[in-house]
Amino acid sequence: MSEEAQQGTSVTATVPAVEEWVPKTKVGKLVKEGKIASIDEVFKRNLPILEPEIVDALLPNLQVEVLDVTHVQKMSDAGRITRYRVTVAVGNSDGYVGVGKGKARQMRDALDKAIRDAKLNITPVRRGCGSWECTCGEPHSVPFTVEGKSGSVKVILKPAPKGTGLVAGDVAKVILSLAGIRDVWSQTYGETRTTYNFARATYMALRNTYRVVTYQDWLR
Repeated sequence: MSEEAQQGTSVTATVPAVEEWVPKTKVGKLVKEGKIASIDEVFKRNLPILEPEIVDALLPNLQVEVLDVTHVQKMSDAGRITRYRVTVAVGNSDGYVGVGKGKARQMRDALDKAIRDAKLNITPVRRGCGSWECTCGEPHSVPFTVEGKSGSVKVILKPAPKGTGLVAGDVAKVILSLAGIRDVWSQTYGETRTTYNFARATYMALRNTYRVVTYQDWLR
């Protein structure tokens, strides 16, 4: 892979066999024993995800997209040390998405760290049809206007009618697609050329879809 990766490049993650996994946390043991069979149950019970293998076991068809690869340097007693910094997004295109980054001297190690971080940060995304111009009732957009912020970047996502598409920047499009959002309006502020902050702000906006309780939740 070149030093500057194209945004939205798909990669195949090296996933260890779940059968060989030895869980170290209580949630991991419950998943391994089959007492937790779905990722929805983990979030409904507000359980922490501290092992990426939990996500591998409950979301086996997770897609990985490389958003950015760049070099970072730091000074030490031995001189200037150069490392790779990789930003990735993961999702199943059906309501779950995560963003992470990793640093290492080797490209492969940095990528593995970023994927691990993204899996540990995975979050459910509430989808709906919140646009007054559309009454289809299908979960193709966000249910209401949400906002996310990271560093200097602020992203506002607004419901859009069916067929609008993803009206957003390239980085945001990748994350929205991995989350299963097909139509949305967006507004961005700040230094969006910082890929990680742009990706993180979009991720936070999607995460905030679960900050508000809708009337559908009361009917359950």
